Amino acid sequence: MYRYLITYDLVGTSETSLDYERLIEAIKSYPDYFKVQKSVWLVKSTAAAKEIYEHLSPYTDNNDRLIVFRLDTSQWWGRRAIDGIDALKTFIG
Repeated sequence: MYRYLITYDLVGTSETSLDYERLIEAIKSYPDYFKVQKSVWLVKSTAAAKEIYEHLSPYTDNNDRLIVFRLDTSQWWGRRAIDGIDALKTFIG
């Protein structure tokens, strides 16, 4: 199982819009996910980064930003994750 960092900006779209809701639901379709910040998520998957990108891309427009990073290290520092820093530590493992 790999860990991926997903970041996105839906340009010109309100964060309460249906577009954001659909993209977030697509992210939550992965069995193991974690919300780090407003538009930053972690997911665990056996899929490749390109496959995750291709799964999420239909929920974005051509002017939106979407990046999927595979995380190959457990070294990180941070504070105040939206879903809680202790839960983030557990997720990262």
